[in-house]
Amino acid sequence: MSDLLPGDPLPSEIKLAEGLKVSRTVVRAVLKRLADGGIIQLDGRHKPLVRAPTAADRLPEPDDYISLRELEGRFLDWVLRFDVPAETPLNIAQLAKQFSVPPHLLQEFLASLGQFGLVERRPRGGWRLLGFTADYAMELSEFRALLEVNAARTVTTLPETHPIWTAIDDLDRAHLHLLSRIDRDFRDFSRLDEKFHATISAVVKNRFVTDFQKVISLIFHYHYQWDKQSERDRNLAAIGEHRRIIATMRSRDTNAAQAAMQAHLATSKETLIASLRVNHLG
Repeated sequence: MSDLLPGDPLPSEIKLAEGLKVSRTVVRAVLKRLADGGIIQLDGRHKPLVRAPTAADRLPEPDDYISLRELEGRFLDWVLRFDVPAETPLNIAQLAKQFSVPPHLLQEFLASLGQFGLVERRPRGGWRLLGFTADYAMELSEFRALLEVNAARTVTTLPETHPIWTAIDDLDRAHLHLLSRIDRDFRDFSRLDEKFHATISAVVKNRFVTDFQKVISLIFHYHYQWDKQSERDRNLAAIGEHRRIIATMRSRDTNAAQAAMQAHLATSKETLIASLRVNHLG
């Protein structure tokens, strides 16, 4: 704004986004803050400069902001631990402070979830979490099976020198460790479950698989509508299913690995559908 005088109009949102190399979501958030601070006036597409910004108008740049990956983990953990109900409005300012991220990063994160129908913009601004229907869960489960059964098959074809085998051995040890403390820490399975499926899926180098894994994480590993009363037993059974998948992949038995993964995903789908019915969402 150094070359603008009071009364001069700002460029369009598109030009600002292109010039600053950020999304239009970020541009809109910045413009709103500038308007709230009395630096510009927002009148539809007309955005005249009201006054020159001063040093006091600048935002601090804290060194303790977390990464986008960490934000994903904290957001999912928040949904899991605090049982956030469907249709909950999301307070951007409050959550940005809670998750130690700038509001614009949280906005972009929610926008990425929005394309999968996990959150939506509210008519008067802001965001809210959405619930999941049985149809949504069925379609998601079927697509997930296509991806992950193929990933399990792929693992069995990889050479012993591939890093996946070290990762799988580490996962097996982590499962055994959780088994030893399952009565106390059964909720820790959600994070291990996410890591297990993400590790196996990662052997298939496909950008769409990577994006889809975020949806799987939220719905299958952190879904807040799951029946908490059976969570310990369900997680115990899932640990056994995971270890069977690991054993079949380790034996390089392609058919058995695919069958073990298919059986595990079928159980996961049944659990999710049953949960939706219990909560009258099916």
